[in-house]
Amino acid sequence: MEFSVNSPILFVIVGAIIALVLAQSVFFLVKAVKRAKQLGIAGSTIKKTIASAAIFTIAPAVAILIGVIALSKSLGLALPWLRLSIIGSLSYETVAAGNALEAVGQELGNTIADPSIFISVAWVMTIGIAAGVVLVPFLTKKVHSGVAKIGMKDKKWGEILNNAMFLGMISAFLGYVFCDVGNIVKGDASGFIPVCVMATSAIVMAVCGTIATKSKIRWLTDYALPVSLIIGMASAIPFTAWLGGN
Repeated sequence: MEFSVNSPILFVIVGAIIALVLAQSVFFLVKAVKRAKQLGIAGSTIKKTIASAAIFTIAPAVAILIGVIALSKSLGLALPWLRLSIIGSLSYETVAAGNALEAVGQELGNTIADPSIFISVAWVMTIGIAAGVVLVPFLTKKVHSGVAKIGMKDKKWGEILNNAMFLGMISAFLGYVFCDVGNIVKGDASGFIPVCVMATSAIVMAVCGTIATKSKIRWLTDYALPVSLIIGMASAIPFTAWLGGN
């Protein structure tokens, strides 16, 4: 039987897993509503809270959908749907998949025809993100306590440490953006494409934030991420044509 990244069996397996996750969500929603009623919270307040939460999940869902579409060319729809519907991260999954494909001599955007490569990519994406699930219960409390103690002793150094940790996380992704810029010395300017796309997304995010703050448009704050993602991805087309990327 010929391998396909969009094989029906993959959708059956992924659908079953996501159905289980949705069942858990419904279970805890019912439990939460019952508990709210026990506490004497008005039914109208409960309904309003549920409706508000549902509406504001649309924004991150749009960003996730974009990630699924971006990865679907290489990995099909089933695997990205699974990874980005449970504990996956949009920024992590694309980098992990790209690195795994690069290691086997392929590029993100080319459909995988070899099942062994598909499995390797799936393992890289899964094991990498699962590490956080394993480490959080054992390390988070200790790290948080250590940072809190530093903040209590010296507030300034506490803020510096928090900012340093955040910048360290961002730097890991910035390295991926700037890694091919050096190819300009070889006459290849395509390494600037990710930089230009990032700059475009950052500008759009800043504009959305400024408009939302000055005009007090709350919904724009929630949708700034998907808007910047969509415009950033769209900008990759003219940048690629200009800088000569493939």
